[in-house]
Amino acid sequence: MTVPSPETPDGMLVGRVIAMPADTNPEGDIFGGWLLAQMDLAGSTPAFDIAQGRCATIAVDAMVFHQPVSVGDEVSLYATVLKTGRTSIRVRVEAWKRPRSTHEVSRVTEGVFTYVAIDEDRKPRPLPGQS
Repeated sequence: MTVPSPETPDGMLVGRVIAMPADTNPEGDIFGGWLLAQMDLAGSTPAFDIAQGRCATIAVDAMVFHQPVSVGDEVSLYATVLKTGRTSIRVRVEAWKRPRSTHEVSRVTEGVFTYVAIDEDRKPRPLPGQS
């Protein structure tokens, strides 16, 4: 796997959101859990496309928080499918911020999310084309 340049986002843009005051801790920084939830949603975009239906998050690996996100920052989320298995999809997600006062972006966090295709009974099912 190639290591992306820290100056440019890697992957497909799958989401963009503004960090709001309700998403902060007492010190005024955005909660890591809020950012993790946004990343999970972003990673599910390509997973749902590949699975052609319902998926569940089963693992989050290699989460790294590089710097805090502040209220008003625009957070852009990028996803890259790393691997597919019989029922699972691994997706690398990067979050980048752009403060309101500038057009410069910087990576704030990254992680690898694993999703499993599930059926109506919430049991793992093969991805389309898999047996």
